[in-house]
Amino acid sequence: MAWMLRIEAPVLFEVGGNLVLLDREGEEIARHGLAELGAWLHWLPRGQYRLVLRGLAGHAAKVRLELSARDGRAWIGTSSTLHALPEAEAAQPLSLAWSGQPDPAALPYRRGLQDWFHRHFDHAALVIGEYLLKDSPLLSGRILDLGCGDGITDLGLFWRWRPELLVGIDPFAGFERLPAILAERGLPASLLAPGLVFLRADGNFLPFREDSFDVVVSWGSLEHIAGGHHQAMVEIRRVLKPDGLLFAHPGLYYSNLGHHLGEFSDEPFVHLKRSREALRELVLSTTPRYIDRAGEFASPAQYWQWFEELNPITVASFEQELRALDFEPWRVALRTEPVIEYTPELLRYSMQDLATAELYVACFNRKRRPPGR
Repeated sequence: MAWMLRIEAPVLFEVGGNLVLLDREGEEIARHGLAELGAWLHWLPRGQYRLVLRGLAGHAAKVRLELSARDGRAWIGTSSTLHALPEAEAAQPLSLAWSGQPDPAALPYRRGLQDWFHRHFDHAALVIGEYLLKDSPLLSGRILDLGCGDGITDLGLFWRWRPELLVGIDPFAGFERLPAILAERGLPASLLAPGLVFLRADGNFLPFREDSFDVVVSWGSLEHIAGGHHQAMVEIRRVLKPDGLLFAHPGLYYSNLGHHLGEFSDEPFVHLKRSREALRELVLSTTPRYIDRAGEFASPAQYWQWFEELNPITVASFEQELRALDFEPWRVALRTEPVIEYTPELLRYSMQDLATAELYVACFNRKRRPPGR
């Protein structure tokens, strides 16, 4: 038994529902969630799909499929469909399986967090919008992503929260690869909607008027601004409306992740243990073990340049900077290492700085409007 489903929207999220078994009189005798049957999906893009039912409880005479999904913030559902079942003498295990174009089994989230698209379209977008910004109504307004990279996270934010406008900026224009990234994964080009805009711009000189955005997002970008990130923070404050929200996830330099050189060495805190000369030799003489970066392959020389430009951000210094710029903390999350093995080279470094792997912070912009505004 099979059901056909055609999705016209560019993408639907949290595709699920129930399979309901009924007796000959139409009375419900059992209900199985699609997640229970292995058929719940994180999302499905535009396409034609088939959902096949295998197995059957012997005493059921009819079956009804109830499908639901989230289109942006709105929940939608299909009308229930009843199917009469052939006589069955014995109970058999129930299962549901998807097929179609694009193939649901090949969607990025099926490969887990090692998949670059999944880590950004799903994980990063949900950490920002749900976990830290708590599904704020401000996400329906105007959003700026400072340092958007390839733009995949912005896709995830845009289609889940449907803002009035989402602008991603980056001086390196990695977002120019986005159409090719979608095509390689069989995803519709219509995901690049008119309200999603990408610009080549410098975070130190944002090309927007004061109070232009309801939300500003910065994921893993502030540590990469050459010469320091303070001016970028001043610019964020300027373009963010009073009482607007800032989400920031800055790389912490003294953490085990702070060097961004994991593709060259597995040595814990390698950037704090080796001399600058030895570290430079390691990077420039080693072929990186490239991870999936959606088609980006930097040279060792580029990695070394980016390392030299890193800003030494710590939790304490970043909090101090936020408060000095009138940002009021709202929600904060820290991820820490399970244990730090101190070596002689690490003795001069703070326990807190070494043990704190990642910082996620959401805060309100409490700047005051000038008199008369």
